[in-house]
Amino acid sequence: MVVPEALQNRLYSPLQQQALQAAAPIGSSFVDTLRAFITEVNTLQTEAAEYTERLMKGEPVELHDVMIAAEKARTSFQLLLELRNKALELYREVLRIQV
Repeated sequence: MVVPEALQNRLYSPLQQQALQAAAPIGSSFVDTLRAFITEVNTLQTEAAEYTERLMKGEPVELHDVMIAAEKARTSFQLLLELRNKALELYREVLRIQV
C-alpha cells in the first residue's frame, strides 16, 4: 500500500492522541480542549485543500484520498459548528435566567 506523503505523519495519530490524552494534566481546561479541537479542524481543512490543489494541478494523487480528506474536514467542521451552536444556545439560556 502506498501512503501519500501528507498522510505519513498521521498514520499513528489515534495512538499519539491517546498518549497525549493520557499525559494531559488533569486540570486542563475546557478552553485548552476547545483550542486543540479548533487547531485539529484547521489542520484537516488545510490537508483537504492541499489534496484538492494537488489533484487540480494533475499531480499523482489518488481520488479516494482527496475525497476522504475532504469528508474528514467537512465532518469535523460540522461538529465544530454544532458545538458553537450549542454553546450559544447555552449562553442565551443563561441570560434568560431570572435572578
